[in-house]
Amino acid sequence: MLAAAAAMTFGAAYVRGLTGFGMAIILVPLLGLIVTPAEAVVLGILLQVLIGPVGIKIIYADAHRKSALSIAAYAVMATPLGIWLLQQTTPDVARLLIVMIAIGAFILILLPPRGELRPGPQETALTGIASGILTGFAAMPGPPVVPYYLRQPIPPAEARASMMLVFFATAIAGTISSLALGLASWRLLLLSLILFPPMLAGNWLGAKSFGTIPAHIWRLFVALTLGLAAISAVYRLF
Repeated sequence: MLAAAAAMTFGAAYVRGLTGFGMAIILVPLLGLIVTPAEAVVLGILLQVLIGPVGIKIIYADAHRKSALSIAAYAVMATPLGIWLLQQTTPDVARLLIVMIAIGAFILILLPPRGELRPGPQETALTGIASGILTGFAAMPGPPVVPYYLRQPIPPAEARASMMLVFFATAIAGTISSLALGLASWRLLLLSLILFPPMLAGNWLGAKSFGTIPAHIWRLFVALTLGLAAISAVYRLF
């Protein structure tokens, strides 16, 4: 089990290092085959909070801080609601909903670009609230946040850093909420520490790859990542 979890974590972390997101979208459905969906969600949150500080100075410098910090603030407030919803959901229903979230993320990224204008305060707030709920329910803050940034004509470095800044904040909120609501355990904390080295290695390799490919290829890889995650989640569900 540990070897499989380590391989899954390495691959998902590579995608995170390259794209700025995707670790939870890929990893949580896979971990759900080894542990319960609730444990997979908490483990995904713990892993994200462990990897969050890596490269945080560069991330903060490159991010569009106004939007990223606003989304993060709304997401932090909404995360406990997502964890509460997870507690009320049966494992089979939770697996199905997590698959639907992965598919939804892929569909959203296919929408046409929004143009030159930045999203307004209302869209920013809704993105943050949705991201927080999905953090608590599925350890997947990305589905609302990725289209928010990827549909804007901004450099990949800014989009990547902005997403990573949001996800670090949601991981902190998710960790605190899962501890307060009794979902986290010493066993899951130990498992996250065991998986930290392969996660760190995968993230480092992905980060080394970032910047070596053209922006349009990077955006295509982001879309393909979401699509493959959705297909994988559906395949493993059935």
